[in-house]
Amino acid sequence: MMIATTAGGVFMYAVHMVARRMPKEEYGLFTTLLQAVSLMCLPAVGLQGIFAQQSAGATTVRHERELAGVFRGVLRATFFIWLLMAVAAIVFRDQIMTKLQIANPAALWVAVAIGLANMWRPLVQGVLQGRQNFFWLGNVTIVDGIGRFLGVLLIVGLLGHFAAGAMTSVLIGSGVVLLVGGWFCRDCMQGEVHPMLWGGWLGRVVPLTFGLGVGTFMLAADMIFVQRFFPAEQTGFYAAAGMIGRALVYFTMPVAAVMFPKLARSQATGEKSNALLLALGITALAGAGAALICTLFPSLPLRVIYDRSFWEISTPLVPWFAWCMLPLTLSTVLINSLMAQSRFVAVPWLVLVAVGYGVALYLRHETFTQVIQTLGIFSTLLLIVCAWFTWGIKSQIPNPTDSKAS
Repeated sequence: MMIATTAGGVFMYAVHMVARRMPKEEYGLFTTLLQAVSLMCLPAVGLQGIFAQQSAGATTVRHERELAGVFRGVLRATFFIWLLMAVAAIVFRDQIMTKLQIANPAALWVAVAIGLANMWRPLVQGVLQGRQNFFWLGNVTIVDGIGRFLGVLLIVGLLGHFAAGAMTSVLIGSGVVLLVGGWFCRDCMQGEVHPMLWGGWLGRVVPLTFGLGVGTFMLAADMIFVQRFFPAEQTGFYAAAGMIGRALVYFTMPVAAVMFPKLARSQATGEKSNALLLALGITALAGAGAALICTLFPSLPLRVIYDRSFWEISTPLVPWFAWCMLPLTLSTVLINSLMAQSRFVAVPWLVLVAVGYGVALYLRHETFTQVIQTLGIFSTLLLIVCAWFTWGIKSQIPNPTDSKAS
């Protein structure tokens, strides 16, 4: 998974080598819309985890039919949720374009279209993840990177379209992922199904969505606030440094992806697993090593992608981003562990940290460094909360498998 993510990351990295040719305000808008799409997909962020859990436990024909029924039902439900968002975007388009400093309306509408693709992706990836089909789960990451790169090379590099063109390339990558990944989940769209029991299913997916959504919000919110409160011609510099910092999180996410179904299956069978400690150790070593390199050679990752016009302002931000993203990276592993084991008692506290982070960003945004420091403070607080619910009160939370056994 890490090899596949690295390969896919290389192509996504290369996207910015082409996108950097855009004016700074267009490049800043491009990265902002990427994060906006992530926030738009918050209602679906728990779906990959829930489908990973359900497909990991699908050991009989009946379970497979239940999985197929849920797959089809959620596919329809997410479409209608997206449709409501699309209508809201149409109604409030003027306000959105003004606040986010969008010059070309096409950029907004492409971002809305990407929202639907990214709301369906977790279903496909969740099934692949739960079945531990990591080969194709990794390959769709590579396919996404290739699709984005070829799209941005043609649309932005050759045709000269800016943020709207770059977002179109993202739509191409997401569309290809759905086609390729969906092919290996096609059994969920065929054959008999068991009716979907929405009550019990929502009881699991809602806390999972809020829990996993915290990590997504913490990772994406800063760019939205920067685009809102800073001059458009300056946001590209923050986006460049932020792309380096966010890459550290994306690089280690496959570790959590591999860990999740293993913990979910061990929860279902009552077997013990050391997947959490292995995932946390690998993530800590990889993240700390990358942050150290960014501290010793802060301009190095920028020089690979960006021209000299970015170096002076973006370089001092890189070490701040690297170290402030590290606790968020570790928190992501622990959140996945808590959610895989259905330890939803932690969810309200995780959400409280995310809400505090959003309020702090709204109140404290005088400089780029201040925004990053706010991220670091609340990421560290999130890590403390995750650690407490992972180890601090573990013995106080009943294990669902114990009740099953009794």
